[in-house]
Amino acid sequence: MIHFVGAGPGAADLITLRGARLLKEAGMIIYAGSLVNPELLKLAKKDCEIYDSARMTLDEVVEKLREAHSSGVDAVRLHTGDPSIYGAIREQMDKLKALRIPYDITPGVSSFCAAAAAAEAEYTLPSVSQTVIITRMEGRTPVPEREKIRSLAAHHASMVLFLSAGMLDALCAELIAGGYEPQTDAALVYKASWPDQKVLRGALAELPRLAEQAGISRTALVLVGDFLGDEYELSKLYDKHFSHGFRKAAEER
Repeated sequence: MIHFVGAGPGAADLITLRGARLLKEAGMIIYAGSLVNPELLKLAKKDCEIYDSARMTLDEVVEKLREAHSSGVDAVRLHTGDPSIYGAIREQMDKLKALRIPYDITPGVSSFCAAAAAAEAEYTLPSVSQTVIITRMEGRTPVPEREKIRSLAAHHASMVLFLSAGMLDALCAELIAGGYEPQTDAALVYKASWPDQKVLRGALAELPRLAEQAGISRTALVLVGDFLGDEYELSKLYDKHFSHGFRKAAEER
């Protein structure tokens, strides 16, 4: 069996219990070497074959997985964060399907969750934002025309931008052109949950300068939106005047 496993955002103890068990049992591990915490590889058995996919092509990865399956060995394809977000797993799954090789997926904690924890933020604040847009700035790899940053910014939702820390000048310009005010609260979260995690907070227009001063140009998420500000309404969930299926409002008691 081939197991796609989310490694979590960085900290070794943020992998799921299932993911850790699969790593311990695997006879082969192919991991995203540029992003996955190498501490996780210490869970592997002594005789486990370990490969760094940063140096491999899609066909080379699939060939190793095929070899593992043919040998009756369980293999773990270890992806950073949750494999469903910028994990490029669809193409791997389709190749395995064509080869009739069984697989399953173990989700992981995405870095966008770890970034919110690092920034002590809640993406979905009442009266502020109930929508989270996860996207990235167009670079060498294009994005669909309808998903350009300028178009998405018009929603004024909470935004999390992956793979964009190296293009902050252009990114912030597009966000502002799309409708965010230059003074909109923003944050740059570097290596969320890792020991060297950093959180830079400031106005959207100032984010490129803050990043340059800190020497951050990669391995960081950009958070943008009023959810980072101080104004919001209290949740109805715990409001004593609000009834729901598990509690009556104070005046109804």
